[in-house]
Amino acid sequence: QVQLVESGGGLVQPGGSLRLSCACAPSGSIASIGAMGWYRQAPGKQRELVATITSGGSTSSADSVKGRFTISRDNDKKMVFLQMNSLKPEDTGVYYCNAAVRRWGVTNAANYWGQGTQVIVSS
Repeated sequence: QVQLVESGGGLVQPGGSLRLSCACAPSGSIASIGAMGWYRQAPGKQRELVATITSGGSTSSADSVKGRFTISRDNDKKMVFLQMNSLKPEDTGVYYCNAAVRRWGVTNAANYWGQGTQVIVSS
């Protein structure tokens, strides 16, 4: 079974920065990874898309984070990152990593989610 392990969340003041990381494990069981992305869920709200990145490196992001958040990936390390700058209180929420992963010996990719990492933006 594939697991997505997130790290990097925490408490930060408005205007500050955080970098989230997500690793796909175990690495040896993974044949390929397609699109990867970050989603977030604020208290009392639905989960929403923050940013995505294809296997080729093409990115897209929500209008609310454009110019502040940058998604990137390291295909060799099977990781995806989210650099968050100029953080605002409305960025507060649980951030989830998502990836389309194909395991060795399996024909089709399956969608996997991380357990979530808390981001709190507050003074």
